[in-house]
Amino acid sequence: MTAHPPQSADAPALLLVGGAAAGGHGADSTRRTIRAARALGLAVHLTDLPEALAAAPDITALADRVSALDHERPGTCARWARSGAAGNVRAVFSSREYAQEGAAAVAAALGLPGNPPEVVATVRRKDRCRAALSAAGFRQPAVRLCHDAAQAREFADEVAGPWIVKPRDAMGSIGVALARTPGALDDAVTALPGTGPFLVEEYVHGPEFSVEGVLAAGRPVVLAVTAKHVTPPPLFVELAHALPAPVDPEVRRGLAEGAAAAVTALGLRHGVFHVEAWWTPDGPVLGEVHTRFGGDWIHLMLEHVLDADVSDAVLRDLLGLPVPDLVPPAAAPGRGAAVLFPTPPPGTVAALHGWDRLADLPGVLHADPQLSPGDTVPPLTDSAARRGVLVTSAEDARSALDLARRLAARLATRVVPPPGAATAPSVRSAPVQNREDHS
Repeated sequence: MTAHPPQSADAPALLLVGGAAAGGHGADSTRRTIRAARALGLAVHLTDLPEALAAAPDITALADRVSALDHERPGTCARWARSGAAGNVRAVFSSREYAQEGAAAVAAALGLPGNPPEVVATVRRKDRCRAALSAAGFRQPAVRLCHDAAQAREFADEVAGPWIVKPRDAMGSIGVALARTPGALDDAVTALPGTGPFLVEEYVHGPEFSVEGVLAAGRPVVLAVTAKHVTPPPLFVELAHALPAPVDPEVRRGLAEGAAAAVTALGLRHGVFHVEAWWTPDGPVLGEVHTRFGGDWIHLMLEHVLDADVSDAVLRDLLGLPVPDLVPPAAAPGRGAAVLFPTPPPGTVAALHGWDRLADLPGVLHADPQLSPGDTVPPLTDSAARRGVLVTSAEDARSALDLARRLAARLATRVVPPPGAATAPSVRSAPVQNREDHS
């Protein structure tokens, strides 16, 4: 994004809460949102934690104003907004998971369009969201909020296994594990990050998806269904996505209708949504609901497939402007996209081969090894441990994922394994292993 002349202090602005992502898909999403705001004549006031602002100078340089704000404290955010520190704000937005409650609090304090803070608080807490969806008649896995292993075992005595153990409000597969036996359940609870309450829930058999959409004039508009490809149990780390999901129209329709109805039932009226779900023989079972763009470069894949600026549509809705139709007609030429994370095994990187030749190849939207010689590759336990990303495009999602896999097969990362591990002088990217692969 090119430099821009600073706007005056009283210029109408977009308040971008928690926007100082230092890199990766978060930084790219922020840049696209800032670009859309500029096109609509808005200045940009960016907020984040002080340490995040300091770590993202390239992003903060794009804003007209920058303020330190703890977006994980909604009450603090509301008081800050009421103090007048926000300035002449016309719209409030965040694509950061942990900033959603803070952004909702700011919008409410300023009397601007946004999702009600109490609704966002419900959505952010997985057990409360499941309870709300269940009460509204949606199929949900049985779930219980637990505070210790004894309560987890009580749940296991009442609900047949296997079971999923996960934190109450984390993301990126952090702490998520499958337990097939009571002993494994105890181990999964012990391995949880932090000491707060956690969830134990019924395991749902079926391929995983997510539904991407925006809200316009208070109504959900489904833009795409994404197919997920994850590591085998007991962990569920996402290694690839394909968009639009290569599934039968009945499956897509069922997932889309279920997600749209759930968003409406929960009371979401503005912004974006990313709803996770499983497909079963009896139809969709909804998983977590998010009031943000999907991570893992889904925002880039979505904009490529739609050939549209999704951030522009979101901001237009928040400003009360007409929102263009983003869903292409059925007769439109096919487009597909995929993302693959070709993570090498744990160890210290000695050399990388092939990444420098990817960027200019046809069909490559983004390529980054996310590693340099000397870096350490951690065990693949959650999304934060992944290294390397390939975003590709083709005439359909299946072809895009095939392209990503072929390109990944050309890459080689020489890794020195940790002490005591087997020697692996040069490792090519392993094929994606899928939970009930639907591609």
